[in-house]
Amino acid sequence: MIGTLNALVDLIEQRTDDEIDLAVFAREHGTTEYHLRRMFSSLAGMPLSEYVRRRRMTLAGAELVVGAPSLLDVAVRHGYGSVEAFGRAFRSVHGIGPADARRDGGPLRTQPTLRFRLSVEGSTPMHVTIITQPDLMLAGHAATVPLIHTGVNPHIQEHIAGIPAQEHARLKALSDAEPSGILAVTADVDPDAPEGSPLTYLHGVALRASTPVPDDLDRMPLEAGAWAVFASAGPFPETLQNLWAATATEWFPSNPWRLRPGPSIVRYLEFSGTHASCELWLPVESV
Repeated sequence: MIGTLNALVDLIEQRTDDEIDLAVFAREHGTTEYHLRRMFSSLAGMPLSEYVRRRRMTLAGAELVVGAPSLLDVAVRHGYGSVEAFGRAFRSVHGIGPADARRDGGPLRTQPTLRFRLSVEGSTPMHVTIITQPDLMLAGHAATVPLIHTGVNPHIQEHIAGIPAQEHARLKALSDAEPSGILAVTADVDPDAPEGSPLTYLHGVALRASTPVPDDLDRMPLEAGAWAVFASAGPFPETLQNLWAATATEWFPSNPWRLRPGPSIVRYLEFSGTHASCELWLPVESV
């Protein structure tokens, strides 16, 4: 995967004037577009689309500073069909318009070319179990919340706080499949989504596919397949967020598995408010 990501970075440098067919590139490198986008954003700290935009605007800014004669020529050279669209993208990256950059020379923001490297220290112990599950149904209370990468998500906290205590007990009693107990489920996350993008959060339980679901609960079907289950314990939420990052930096690059589309599930085994023992369930498929 590290080699594939670096090959993708090289292709981005070569193809500054056209869209990259990522699905074709992924197939040629024995992976999927979904997994490739998820790994890129996890390791780079930004979505692939944002990196492409920053690199193109970095190169465009350099061309304008050295005296490119035509804004349209620069726009077309970097994949934009009009000066207006190019100007919006340029301003979103640099904070100034392309005409200002050509006249004043800046200030401009530079996005260096990324280079991915695999750390071999094994800094985060990975306790992982691969489990194959049948079709399941997740049921509970769902809400649309913004994606937040670091720290506690207050929107999720507010959603959970609005669920009465007796409803938590009812949900727990309904659970009849693994992972058992109350689950924190995040779904509908675009692999290219920047922070702040909407996602679906479901506070609920796992049921067998044949189990009737009460009409007042939201539902989220799960297809049969393999799941990688990562165990974690430590300060909350830092330990869980560090574990998520370590799956991308350490586990996936060195194991014959890749992410498949589906939600991520957190099962809390023990929770004290500042300390949590939990399991992170990620849908996977063999490479």
